Amino acid sequence: MAQLLHTMLRVGNLERSIEFYTQVMGMKLLRKSENSEYKYTLAFVGYSDESTGSAVVELTYNWGTEVYDIGNAFGHLAIGEADIYARCEAITQAGGKVIRPAGPVAGGTTEIAFVEDPDGYKIELIQMSSAQNGLG
Repeated sequence: MAQLLHTMLRVGNLERSIEFYTQVMGMKLLRKSENSEYKYTLAFVGYSDESTGSAVVELTYNWGTEVYDIGNAFGHLAIGEADIYARCEAITQAGGKVIRPAGPVAGGTTEIAFVEDPDGYKIELIQMSSAQNGLG
């Protein structure tokens, strides 16, 4: 059986990104490795390890590259939350950037919010009680 393991994001400042995903988003730093020959460092963050069936985020820092053009093909990461309203408040209190306050999606009833990480990647928070319904 196949399993989605991770999504990779290139980041301009690894420590800043680890701090955001652990301190603001509440994930854990699962592991970190450095490749001095090819000059990159990887950090894997998530709510639990892939061995539990969870997908994680791979933060890739290519040494010396501080800014990336995200482009217009990437959309967002999506995270299910029990209470997106409280989560948005906690994210704001922790210094995170909520770019779309919690509330119903346009034309539907699913409750969502959007957060932006330090590199500009978007993270959608979806109220778990309606996460399986799509955005209707």
